[in-house]
Amino acid sequence: MLEKTRGIFLHSVKYSETSIIAVIYTESFGRQSFMINGARSKKSTVKSVAFQPLYLLDLEIYYKTGREIHRLKDVRIANPFSTIPFDIRKSSQVIFLAEILYKCLKEEEPNPGLFHFIYNSLSFLDLSDQGISNFHVWFLFKLTQFLGIYPSRDNALISNYFDLQKARFVSNEPIHNQFTDKHITGLLAMLFDIDFSSLGKLEYSQNERRQLLDKLLEYYRIHFDNMGEIKSLDILREVLR
Repeated sequence: MLEKTRGIFLHSVKYSETSIIAVIYTESFGRQSFMINGARSKKSTVKSVAFQPLYLLDLEIYYKTGREIHRLKDVRIANPFSTIPFDIRKSSQVIFLAEILYKCLKEEEPNPGLFHFIYNSLSFLDLSDQGISNFHVWFLFKLTQFLGIYPSRDNALISNYFDLQKARFVSNEPIHNQFTDKHITGLLAMLFDIDFSSLGKLEYSQNERRQLLDKLLEYYRIHFDNMGEIKSLDILREVLR
């Protein structure tokens, strides 16, 4: 059946000399894979320029329930980014977040709240010039709301530690080593009240940003078995030095 839906490009792999399999997070069907014949051919009507990390797309697809790989009739860039491709701070974060989302988003079911969060966050990043260097940290924290691992806010402002295993703020140091110290705990607790409009209020130093990101990635690895190595992490750190 021919369907129309919005999508967010996550990842692709080469299938042949000119074709690719694209993984796209769709508004109507969740994560789906699409065979795009001739995508890298000059004669193709579906150009590979649309398949860049986290590009926002309008799709026409041939969708059939239960099929692992679907066909794509047409794709258009829905909202062309005006700054992300040309700002290395933004583009490196988008590449990094695309890798995280590719590893975390597995459900082949619609999740409108999650889709709109990603879509609107990227649109905001493209238009904003405030708080750019900390966007990825904020995004990873807020994303946990939709992944079922959102931290409990209880005692967040009066606790000395955040227990990464239990996803709780605690007063006493956990008996394991997967927790944040008092300073990073305070920085983490601040993120509960930060939204798009107040992202510029996050004034992390390079070291604070790095420590907080390391702990967020550790948190993700605890709760997602397939995270593995994040290949884009070193580039992100180099750019945001």
